[in-house]
Amino acid sequence: MNLIVDYGNSSAKVGIFQHHDLTAKMMFTDARELKKFIQNFSGQGIIISSVNQDPAVLASWATHFRTTLILDEHLPLPIKNNYNTPNTLGVDRIAAVCGAHHRFPNKNCLVIDAGTCITYDFIDAHATYHGGAISPGLNMRFKAMHQFTARLPQVEVVEDVPLIGTSTQSCMQSGAIYGVLDEMDGIIRRYEEKFDKLQVILCGGDTPFFENKLKASIFAVPELVLSGLNSILIYNVNR
Repeated sequence: MNLIVDYGNSSAKVGIFQHHDLTAKMMFTDARELKKFIQNFSGQGIIISSVNQDPAVLASWATHFRTTLILDEHLPLPIKNNYNTPNTLGVDRIAAVCGAHHRFPNKNCLVIDAGTCITYDFIDAHATYHGGAISPGLNMRFKAMHQFTARLPQVEVVEDVPLIGTSTQSCMQSGAIYGVLDEMDGIIRRYEEKFDKLQVILCGGDTPFFENKLKASIFAVPELVLSGLNSILIYNVNR
């Protein structure tokens, strides 16, 4: 079994894989609990991706694994990376496109990761990653409207919002939510005009909110990053 650790801005997602099959997943908000779990886990390999904690510290907890890997710009990948500045590329973005490549080999794929930020990443049918785009996520837009104005309140995401807001709160919700939806649909349309037989994959924490609201045809894979990290681990073990 492989242990996959994806440490984000505020918590760690952990997946247990039997070859390419995700058999269990959990979340840790306390680093001490994560350390205890890693030290007591019995498995063959572990890969660590972190945008918050020092991955070397996390790796130091995994002394009993046969293979311990940290995802960074130096780790060999099962895809070709054409990003101009690989040292600045978020590890979650590269893991997601590796997951897309594993799930949909030989296809042009657009990965939309809807989280704190919304990232758009393109990998072509020849397994070459080209880059994409980054824009503010839904909650970030709400916070920005509140923090950068004198009187706009902090509002929350709601499931059903009218197109025409009738209060300041519902106007902010309409603007942010429909703005994100139209952004996603518009970017998907631009990629579809440029690339044949495009597979669009949605992942990230806001996947449940967006997956049934987009006009475009998408494939929702909430745990795409974990799957991609596991594919990178297997690729390096088998090299």
